[in-house]
Amino acid sequence: MSHCHNEHSGYGGHNHDHHHDHVHDHSDDITPALQHSLYNFINFDGITTFNEARSGSGKAVIEKDWSECMNPLPELVSDADEQILMNVPFTGQVKLHAILLRTSPSPSAPQTLKVFINRDDLDFNTAEDLPPTQTFELSQTDEIQELPVKRALFGSVQRLTLFFEDNFSDDADDVTRLSYIGFRGEWMQLGRAPVNILYEAAPNPNDHKVRGVGVRKVGRGV
Repeated sequence: MSHCHNEHSGYGGHNHDHHHDHVHDHSDDITPALQHSLYNFINFDGITTFNEARSGSGKAVIEKDWSECMNPLPELVSDADEQILMNVPFTGQVKLHAILLRTSPSPSAPQTLKVFINRDDLDFNTAEDLPPTQTFELSQTDEIQELPVKRALFGSVQRLTLFFEDNFSDDADDVTRLSYIGFRGEWMQLGRAPVNILYEAAPNPNDHKVRGVGVRKVGRGV
């Protein structure tokens, strides 16, 4: 679990002048996430979210910086059912280390997250049918969950697709809620490639259909 600090206040606290005869222990905060935040390398204008009850709410929860991560609003709420599909492009190539989430202890908290890399053609049907890059079993908590990825699989990421497949309501509640999404990793500029890699909006997905019942859980939340 983690505590929020300002994402733009200097990585690792190097701007602070300490006059104490002790070593500061960062074990109870999330300084590593601050040191490797990818916030400044997200192409916010390219974010698309499908099945959001309020237009732009998916982008809004990613636009929160680290100082706002515990704020309950704005919130991403699903619309027709409990599934949410998000496309998040970066402004270059990144090595992803972890995904950060804040949900809630309620049944509306997402339960299964499937993550795909470098796909701009996924809709709900294909996200259910295709094997993801990694799958996470999430927790019911209002603390920040840090989800470490398998780094060997996420070393050359230009776009992430996040598929929140179900929630903890056991089909009793069609509403899924999230209030914060963040990313930790390393940004890379390769050779003489352009710094900014911009994406067009993803194609419209097919009509949203009932979700599948099978999911392979190969990772777990913190």
